[in-house]
Amino acid sequence: MNLSPNSLALFPLWFIAFLFSLTCHEAAHALVAMLGGDPTAFHGGQVTLNPIPHIRREPFGTVIFPIITYALSGWMMGWASAPYDPRWQLSHPRRAAWMALAGPAANLALVLAAGIAIHGGIAAGSFRQPASANFTHVVTAVSGGMMGGLAAFLSILFSLNLLLAAFNLLPIPPLDGNTAVGLFLNNESALSFARLSRNPGFRMAGLMAAWFLFDWLFGPIFTFGLNLLYPGSAYH
Repeated sequence: MNLSPNSLALFPLWFIAFLFSLTCHEAAHALVAMLGGDPTAFHGGQVTLNPIPHIRREPFGTVIFPIITYALSGWMMGWASAPYDPRWQLSHPRRAAWMALAGPAANLALVLAAGIAIHGGIAAGSFRQPASANFTHVVTAVSGGMMGGLAAFLSILFSLNLLLAAFNLLPIPPLDGNTAVGLFLNNESALSFARLSRNPGFRMAGLMAAWFLFDWLFGPIFTFGLNLLYPGSAYH
């Protein structure tokens, strides 16, 4: 454990951004499942932006593990979940695919919201584009203090949600992108694919593969996101 003063200062910003991002992701899953005919998550109290029901369902993944990983690495990792009826998924694989896409869509919406706020701050003269950017330094405050904290928070919110959206869209079980494959299959094939994806062995192997693959993929994705945020900047 080797937390610098800067890491300690960023911890509350990281945790707020992390918990809010997970909450939006799972609430989107729960809402679209309810609209698609599965009220399981709704009855579990998951159709909400209040983080408490999500923490109660996954206290280790939403609070304890993120704190541990931040203390050890300076990054937060964790998870949350929204309950659903497996029989509903098998009966309506296409609806389940839309439900799966709702989580990453919520994260992309937060990327967009952070980008809009960043450009609003630049237009107001409070922020400026950095010469070089990283995960926690997507935008720079012209002055320190509160605006410096806001710039760091928006940087984390932008980068973290870009990561969550891209990672969850990988078409590998048990990630959301795997369930979303059902949108591109006919009903019979989507049903067979959904049954196959529920195999615990495939899910564990898929998660390990996604973890190692994503370490290689996210660098180019982050650079692409920066160049969309700042057109013509040619970050590399």
